[in-house]
Amino acid sequence: MADMTDTLFIVLAAGEGTRMRSATPKVLHPLAGRPMLACVLAACREAADADIAVVVGPDGDNVAECARKTAPGAQVFVQGERLGTAHAVLAARGAVRAEHKRVLVLFGDTPLITAATLAPLADAVTDGTAVAVLGFQAADPSGYGRLLTDGGELVAIREEKDATEAERAVTFCNSGVMGFAGASVLSLLETIGNDNAKGEYYLTDAVEIARERGLRTVALEGDETEVGGINDRVQLAAAERVCQQRLRHAAMAAGATLIDPETVHLSHDTQLGRDVVVEPNVVFAPGVTVEEGARIRAFSHLETAHVGAGAVIGPYARLRPGADIAEDVRIGNFVEIKNAEIGEGAKVNHLAYVGDAGVAAGANVGAGTITCNYDGERKHRTEIGANAFIGSNTALVAPVRIGAGAYVGSGSVITKDVPDGALAIARGRQTEVPGWVAKRGAGKDKGK
Repeated sequence: MADMTDTLFIVLAAGEGTRMRSATPKVLHPLAGRPMLACVLAACREAADADIAVVVGPDGDNVAECARKTAPGAQVFVQGERLGTAHAVLAARGAVRAEHKRVLVLFGDTPLITAATLAPLADAVTDGTAVAVLGFQAADPSGYGRLLTDGGELVAIREEKDATEAERAVTFCNSGVMGFAGASVLSLLETIGNDNAKGEYYLTDAVEIARERGLRTVALEGDETEVGGINDRVQLAAAERVCQQRLRHAAMAAGATLIDPETVHLSHDTQLGRDVVVEPNVVFAPGVTVEEGARIRAFSHLETAHVGAGAVIGPYARLRPGADIAEDVRIGNFVEIKNAEIGEGAKVNHLAYVGDAGVAAGANVGAGTITCNYDGERKHRTEIGANAFIGSNTALVAPVRIGAGAYVGSGSVITKDVPDGALAIARGRQTEVPGWVAKRGAGKDKGK
């Protein structure tokens, strides 16, 4: 593979995407928890520590923000008018430098493209080739431009409306992804005209111009699934399925067990350690790490959370952002943890809410316990000491501290700190009225 550090990636992200029927720009619709554009930029960064330029539309501030967040060194250029793909690439001409041996052009709506596919495209324009086009064998070539080859060289890209009957029978189709030798890229693109029905400047015309100059042009074959563009929500859903399959296979190959893989939804950055077991119908939103030997039980939802080795989560548990679960913790059914640290061996087993809190090692939080962390204006912390025991149906009104080894009686509403080793009971005194039931029954009979 070529050394790609002297490569420039130009990613075109100026398309409107009106078929998405959305106020969100097409390239910002998410795939496995991140925008499509971010997926493409991640593939570029994985392929090489190279320069990146992103071309956005005139109202593309949020697209530009995504580009800079995903690839901090990327340059952003604006295509003021949408006058075709060649016009879009030339909007980024300021990024092209003499040291760039190759320029690769990608699209922000092809989120399944991989670094492994970009590498041979870069190789193709390293020695003596001016233009390389990435193609694919289409199951249904209708609507695609056909790649016409001869002896390994690309002769022409023929749009379907201009193709002969024999050319329409060709199933080798144009993906739009192209590579250019750096020495000739600007000269080729600046020669492209707009003498066509739409009055636009087409990037594919570079092939014909290169051949007229006696320069070599080639076509490489990629996977149809990988290079497919996303134009509507049906295609987005299909891409999500492919992406999930990749992520599941990678997780299992790394040593995690997914009992029913098709029901587990992963994010692009989900990290599952060796011997992690994930039961059916679990959702991993972005930012989740699960350490070795932990078990995530069915119907749980995790987001921006850390799960320590040997911990058991769920079933029906929710870990919200900031949940930090230590080793051998038990988080049970219908428990919600938010912005809280749960110490080693602690248990929060049933129907509880622990938010903005610290639960120290060995503590037990009983069923129905809640940390009352919000006073209507600000969030407050609850601290539960090591080996403390919180009885069922307890409300801990923050800010409050339960000392190490302390006990809180069931049904209490705790508003003051509890010292280490103390017992706290905060509930109304139980009262009994002897014979009340019989008297109540007699009263009913009298009324009749």
